[in-house]
Amino acid sequence: MIYSKTDNPSRRQFLQALSAGLLWTLLPSSSNALEGNVTTKSVFRMKGRAWVNGNLVNTNTIIRPNDIVKTSHGSELVFVVGDHAMLLRGSGHLEIEPHQDNSVGGFLIGGLRLFAGKLLSVSRNKGMKIHTPSATIGIRGTGVYLEAGPERTYFCTCYGEVDVQALNDPDSKETVVSSHHDRPLYIYGKGQPGKLVQPLPRLTTPNHSDEELIMAEALVGRVPPFTEKL
Repeated sequence: MIYSKTDNPSRRQFLQALSAGLLWTLLPSSSNALEGNVTTKSVFRMKGRAWVNGNLVNTNTIIRPNDIVKTSHGSELVFVVGDHAMLLRGSGHLEIEPHQDNSVGGFLIGGLRLFAGKLLSVSRNKGMKIHTPSATIGIRGTGVYLEAGPERTYFCTCYGEVDVQALNDPDSKETVVSSHHDRPLYIYGKGQPGKLVQPLPRLTTPNHSDEELIMAEALVGRVPPFTEKL
């Protein structure tokens, strides 16, 4: 779950220790996995079954831009593409789009298309977009969590800045600046024009955690900004 009492001293100490411990534990493996733009390791954790381009995922699977990733019900896949770490939960359907500046075999991500499922994503790529059946989200180097359904998208800017727009209504849009899960949203596919992006109370979903964000960032040698301020 996400803890709402971030001013708790014990909570702050726990997150600081977790961040430092994960960074030192995982950084050697992630450093070996990233050589320029060449990734030698993608899959860091897998529960249940997942597929890349229709092939079952194993610990040796390399995931690249242009790949389609799917997960079975109840499964979970933690993976890295370039310097971008993701956690895709069960019943997920994700397409990874290449960056326009990619050379042949490059690992820069230009965008993500989440057709269904729940995705946690950490990146410093400021030119990336995330698409769902109801939303287009411009990423400016952030940690985000989203749940994509056929009629609406739940979206949390865990930290960073994003531009959110309803897919079917250009007047329903909002720029979100968040330091720590500050402004979660629902983005609807249908409804009153100008009202398809709706704010929610802070910390309204239990489906992602600070610990998962710390883990994902550690895989690519970083720590979330909120741990640096604790």
